[in-house]
Amino acid sequence: MGSIDGALLDFKRMERLAAGETALHRLDPRAKLLATFVFIGIVISFDNYAVTALTPFFIFPVVMATLGGLPPRYLIRKIALLSPFALVVGLFNPLFDREVLLQLGGIGITGGWLSFASIALRALLTISSALILVGVTGFTPLCRALEQLGTPRLFVVQLLFLYRYLFILTDEGIRLSRARGLRSFGGRGLGIGSFAPLVGHLLLRTWSRAERIHGAMLARGFSGEFHPSRECRFGAKELLFLGGWSALFVILRLYNLPQLLGTLVTGIQP
Repeated sequence: MGSIDGALLDFKRMERLAAGETALHRLDPRAKLLATFVFIGIVISFDNYAVTALTPFFIFPVVMATLGGLPPRYLIRKIALLSPFALVVGLFNPLFDREVLLQLGGIGITGGWLSFASIALRALLTISSALILVGVTGFTPLCRALEQLGTPRLFVVQLLFLYRYLFILTDEGIRLSRARGLRSFGGRGLGIGSFAPLVGHLLLRTWSRAERIHGAMLARGFSGEFHPSRECRFGAKELLFLGGWSALFVILRLYNLPQLLGTLVTGIQP
């Protein structure tokens, strides 16, 4: 039950963070969404063995989290929770790619380890940027931005309903888990045998509650459109934000800054 409660509070905390009043929060969601898309597209465009060239890109999530006032420990926990799923992709690379591509202090670094490090860096960059985007914008404004950028409304409404009904599902799960715990004595009734009926009751209760909510929405004149709580306009600040970050990303993609700095310091050409 504690884990379900924690998941619900985690969702609600992300919503509270997105309701901030910083200058970054007040920017039009389209500018932040497009800048993040450009960032992710350029990050994943690097080759399998790129490691040092990716490190300067951490400036984007660090600056965004700082300007948005997001708590670092919270972000680190979220990134640590999601990163293992991405790291599994490159887990076996060192076993298959054994060719030595780099000598570091007399130690040979194989292509497998380089590609694994590259995957890890790209996972950290993309996951952190996506989490920060939600944390400084909110899920509903992001869906609104997707619709304004040409995404079909049906798809956007489905995303919004999926997100909102997660709260209903979690709330009903908490109630069922609490009721099962109160009716269990000495560990009885907590085994795997009670899991299937619990899931069935959860489905029926969420279905019934969702129908009541849908009826209430229709009674209030819902016509398939969600109205934002904060009206935004794509102006000069948004254009400067998007253009400045995009230009920086292109420069970092064309020039390996750590390598250039190393060449200037040591005077040794790569």
